[in-house]
Amino acid sequence: MDILPLYRIFLGCTSVTTDSRNCPNGSLFIALKGDKFDGNQFAEKALKSGSAYAVVDEEAYAPTTEPRIIKVDNCLMTLQKLAEYHRLQMGTKMIGITGTNGKTTTKELIAAVLRQVHNVLYTEGNLNNAIGVPLTLLKITAHHDLAVIEMGASHPGDIKELVNIAHPDYGIITNVGKAHLQGFGSFEGVIQTKGELYDYLRRKDDSTIFINRDNPYLMNISTNLSRICYGKDDDLYVNGKIFDSTPFLTLEWKAGKEGPKYLVHTQLIGDYNFDNVLAAVTIGRFFGVDPLKINKALEAYTPGNSRSQLKDTEHNRLIIDAYNANPSSMMASLKNFKSMKFEHKMVILGDMKELGPTSL
Repeated sequence: MDILPLYRIFLGCTSVTTDSRNCPNGSLFIALKGDKFDGNQFAEKALKSGSAYAVVDEEAYAPTTEPRIIKVDNCLMTLQKLAEYHRLQMGTKMIGITGTNGKTTTKELIAAVLRQVHNVLYTEGNLNNAIGVPLTLLKITAHHDLAVIEMGASHPGDIKELVNIAHPDYGIITNVGKAHLQGFGSFEGVIQTKGELYDYLRRKDDSTIFINRDNPYLMNISTNLSRICYGKDDDLYVNGKIFDSTPFLTLEWKAGKEGPKYLVHTQLIGDYNFDNVLAAVTIGRFFGVDPLKINKALEAYTPGNSRSQLKDTEHNRLIIDAYNANPSSMMASLKNFKSMKFEHKMVILGDMKELGPTSL
């Protein structure tokens, strides 16, 4: 069906859901398919549970006697087209973020800083794929003046698909590392795929990227883009240095050579979060957040989701950094842990998947 009639229906709904177990009153249910489920089978259940309309892509689940069930050719593509159309209608300025390591933490930090001044929509958790990104975009309202959209990838073309849905105005790649090599094929494949964000912004008028100038891989692929640089050199838009990371990261940052210095005591574990914090400072400064408010947000942020967390138990102090590890992130964690001055230390490691021929 034409996306415009469905968009009018969407505007009259309270929310969008793809989970028949969670159908708020007045919501629009979109039936997606997975390896082990077919959402079409739950369309009628969704209506009984509170959804105002259900979108399906199989004729068998679209009875002519139920006008609230809408038949389309492909529910996933419809979800994506609906999200893209809504994003373009709203016109909210959008920051796209991707990278091998640190993108979720950086996204959280950026959102925390920007919320000091702006009304910000940002990706919840790690809903950063071909389903999560559209669901996030469909939450944009007229009250949002900025959106921070996280984009994940495990295969070439994944970022290209997502940027053509989200249409970011600004971009940041946190870094590139050796993750999902089974899908990417090589480290070069990782760089190329993450660089699809830059490729999109290069074709867009008035786009800007925020980039770590200390990262040669990113600098090499960011030519012909308007760059706002951060890192350790004095002449950068934002620069800084680490004071301590045993266990919490403390750093100093300033703007350019002559800017005043600001000391920040974060609740983040590890000096590998230094670049993530500088990225949030840079973007906050670019969008007009006062330095003292930037520091307030950074110091108040408490990590979750098993990323850079510190937990004290009755017998131990645990450093929990256990989300979808890869060789790059694991090496950074181990180096930081080695530098910590504790009398008794132990490392518990899990498997690293999706590494293809580079697996040990």
